Amino acid sequence: MTGQRTVAETARPSEPRYGNRPTMKDVAARAGVGLKTVSRVVNGEPGVTPDTERRVQEAIEALGFRRNDSARVLRKGRTASIGLVLEDLADPFYGPLSRAVEEVARAHGALLINGSSAEDPDREQELALALCARRVDGLIVIPAGDDHRYLEPEIKAGIATVFVDRPAGRIDADTILSDSYGGAREGVAHLIAHGHRRIGFIGDRPRIHTATERLRGYHAAMADAGTAVHDSWVSLGSTEPGRVRAAVERMVSGPEPVTALFAGNNRVTVTAVRVLAEQERRIALVGFDDIELADLLGITVVAQDAAAVGRTAAEHLFRRLDGADHPPVRVQLPTALVPRGSGELPPA
Repeated sequence: MTGQRTVAETARPSEPRYGNRPTMKDVAARAGVGLKTVSRVVNGEPGVTPDTERRVQEAIEALGFRRNDSARVLRKGRTASIGLVLEDLADPFYGPLSRAVEEVARAHGALLINGSSAEDPDREQELALALCARRVDGLIVIPAGDDHRYLEPEIKAGIATVFVDRPAGRIDADTILSDSYGGAREGVAHLIAHGHRRIGFIGDRPRIHTATERLRGYHAAMADAGTAVHDSWVSLGSTEPGRVRAAVERMVSGPEPVTALFAGNNRVTVTAVRVLAEQERRIALVGFDDIELADLLGITVVAQDAAAVGRTAAEHLFRRLDGADHPPVRVQLPTALVPRGSGELPPA
């Protein structure tokens, strides 16, 4: 019919036809630039003036263009994604760690996919291999198990792998740790410096590397002070509140109760604070890991820099992805004693 035009006929030449995804050619036509210029902007490459980059970005937003990562994978053999296997997504320690990893990944144009092993070695293996099956370029793993030979074929196939918080079991790989031994030794020495000799230690399961390292630091500080450790002063096991509560109550009661406690991680500290608040006698406390509101509650802690741990791990991972082929490294980051009052109480 004369005078009528279809939707396709009235579309601007620089816009994609109705129902089709916009392409780089569409963006180039709308912005009035070459295809290579659009590619440089999309992939964050140098060589584009600010004014040109602005025009390209405006065209991208107007057209709703999205990069075709499937084509990118075929072209470069990389998926621009990495996997992070955590112990427990609900643990406050892993929040800043995960965020730091994500920030580094984003700066490298990569997507982060994470999951929780729930401290189950089988679940850790299942998650790690599932991420490998989805062709992530690299893995960051907080180990739950002590045998990581299952990852050897994946590493040989080119999947960069970094272990965090605990070393890998039975393989050599890049490892980023906090100084659990030194931090615990300093925290217990702090209690000793304030007059305590009967100091209890409540930690995580003995199969966990950080738990054994912190226990080792406790024993070293006590030995430095010439103080023998009674078996009743040490309790390792689940961080479940009921188990920790029973351990604290047992240590602070009896004919020779402890006058101070060293809590082996943030979950132990939270329960210990609750139990100690119920006691008539004031018990000194130092916890490993900071906890929310610790500054307001006056809780002395040995603080880890979780963000620095995550950032360092991610940076090592991307260096491997960029071709670094040096032998596996082991990086140990320092902790910091933060006195706030609970660790400075004298023996009662």
